[in-house]
Amino acid sequence: GGGMVPDGFVLVGGDPGIGKSTLLLQMADGLTASNPDVKVLYMSGEESIEQIRGRAQRLGVRAGGRLVVAAENRLESALALVAEVKPKVLVIDSLQTFASADLESAQGSVSQMREIAARLMDLAKRHAIAVWVVGHVTKDGNIAGPKVVEHMVDTVLYFEGDAGLNFRILRSVKNRFGSVREIGVFEMDGEGLKEVPNPSALFLSGRREGA
Repeated sequence: GGGMVPDGFVLVGGDPGIGKSTLLLQMADGLTASNPDVKVLYMSGEESIEQIRGRAQRLGVRAGGRLVVAAENRLESALALVAEVKPKVLVIDSLQTFASADLESAQGSVSQMREIAARLMDLAKRHAIAVWVVGHVTKDGNIAGPKVVEHMVDTVLYFEGDAGLNFRILRSVKNRFGSVREIGVFEMDGEGLKEVPNPSALFLSGRREGA
């Protein structure tokens, strides 16, 4: 729909290991490269800072000090860091690994995910921060957690791929700011994700000539 919305709240779902973290790190790299005033805060509840830094180096991320990385899974600590860093874009990886001290329920429970999503939505709208949240997908192909989370966000994206192939498809199933009739096609290699400029040719390859 023309680019990232400043106060947009986006949920990115996909199978574990499909490349969601890679996609978002490369997005952060592209954003900071093309927008000198943008600062990105990337918070992971699954990986250490060293692991994230190692992945960023393999991907050739050159954010010029405007990509701040944190290993955190407490919502209150995350919000305090947001207030300190003042990013334009916040990435939470992933929704299931964060918990709020205000609730006694376990990390990853329905009540925790609902509370965290509500607080992040308020953060996005109140402070005009583009918030991106990663959600894992269950065996039946749906984003883990209550459906209410998908209703709360502005955009729901699915990142998909066949385990035997290097190609990935990013498709939107909900988008308040644009069309859901478009997909992004990428190829995963040792240096990360690369755009496939002509997906039609890719999908027709291997079929009979003239198809």
